Amino acid sequence: MRWRYRETVLTLCTLAFFATMVGRLAISPVVPLIIDEFTVSNTVVGIALTGMWMAYFAAQFPSGILADRFGERPIILIAVGGTAIASVFLAIAPVFALFLFGTLVLGGVAGLHYSVATTLLSRTYDDIGTAIGVHNSGGPLAGLVAPPIAAWIGVRYGWRPAVAIGAAMAVPIFVLFVWRVRPTEPRRPDQAMAERFELEPLVELLSRPEIAFPVCLSIGAAFVWQATSSFFPTFLVEHRGHSTELAGVVFASYFVVQAITQVGVGAVSDRIGRDFATAGCMVLSVIGIALLIAVPGPVSLVVAVLLVGTGLGWGAALLPRFMDVLTDAERGAGFGLVRTVYGFIGALGSVGTGLLADLFGWGVAFAILGAILAGVFVAIVVNWALSLGY
Repeated sequence: MRWRYRETVLTLCTLAFFATMVGRLAISPVVPLIIDEFTVSNTVVGIALTGMWMAYFAAQFPSGILADRFGERPIILIAVGGTAIASVFLAIAPVFALFLFGTLVLGGVAGLHYSVATTLLSRTYDDIGTAIGVHNSGGPLAGLVAPPIAAWIGVRYGWRPAVAIGAAMAVPIFVLFVWRVRPTEPRRPDQAMAERFELEPLVELLSRPEIAFPVCLSIGAAFVWQATSSFFPTFLVEHRGHSTELAGVVFASYFVVQAITQVGVGAVSDRIGRDFATAGCMVLSVIGIALLIAVPGPVSLVVAVLLVGTGLGWGAALLPRFMDVLTDAERGAGFGLVRTVYGFIGALGSVGTGLLADLFGWGVAFAILGAILAGVFVAIVVNWALSLGY
């Protein structure tokens, strides 16, 4: 098959997502080392990680507005270049207050990418579920690379060089994007940006039943995804007794599974249905989390990683629902708004899970995550069984 320009765009958007994700995921495997150096608790580190993810999702809505005004290409470049700079800042932060500030900056600049890239892909692909699945695989690909490298560097050289790998990954991808991706035509270059922040149209969009229902589902699913991304390696060390290096490898394996299955989840959602694929993801995740908590041994760990890795790839099934009901004119800022709302609230998964772990232990904390996903599954089934049409 002849390679087309749209495949170049998809590939480089995926790599850009990879770059912005590496900067964030490089922190998780060295959380115990950060806690030791700054003498802080799981809850306090959870606050920093929650702040990072909140900043990430808070940037989604304005990123869509900026792309409508200036085009997608410069916004994605700011996201990738900003990730490199913020990763270096984190690596040299002398006190926890500056580390916290660095996580907020990292989340904010990285958050400029996803909605803008998704909108760019929606302009070039008809099977948007499949395209989103491929694009989303950039996150799990980062999970494959960042955790084991960060864990290995952290154990041998300290956590500071470990978090700096975000810059090492982002710089070459920034150069590739500048070189190979053409500038895009802005959708609304002349509209005053202040008009896009008027409250009434935003409330109207979010109050549509076909938007509000999947936003609620996404909040629950994102809460669990954020918690897992922040504390899965720590859970493996503290609850299951694995070493930091092994926890990093298992964390990477979780993302390998997600990278491989993400495209399949998106394809199932395109061909069979968004609800079917999303509900299936919830079931797999709940079973996997139960195995992680209650069943010791390597076999259960492997099976659990396969199930949780596949199930937490729910984005390729659930997020296309928003594109299905948004008009072309709404997709840029509209999808960014949706991402900001569900992701900002879902980011509480980091601090919430850290607090639960401090109070009740990691087993209880992860059991609650499984219960949240079970609630999402029940909501989907009730909507289908009662033909509510949301």
